[in-house]
Amino acid sequence: GFVQYVYRHFGFNITRTATSQYYNDGEQVSRSELMPGDLVFFSTYEPGASHVGIYLGDGDFINASSSQGVSVASLYSSYWGSCYIGARRVM
Repeated sequence: GFVQYVYRHFGFNITRTATSQYYNDGEQVSRSELMPGDLVFFSTYEPGASHVGIYLGDGDFINASSSQGVSVASLYSSYWGSCYIGARRVM
């Protein structure tokens, strides 16, 4: 819901769930081509895209979780780096 809310605020309509966003919204981009605003996807509590954040640049992304609320994290941390599955560009 967080990512959909942010994108809607800037005039972009995307689907609600991480899984739907991963398969239906925007175009796939490689990790080496990430730009601020790209969606970054992770496989966390279930196989496939189960979590999504917004890439900020310099390896950081913003995301929302039930345990930490809205926070900035590193794409290259041991946890997030091991869960990363891909990215999409909507803008």
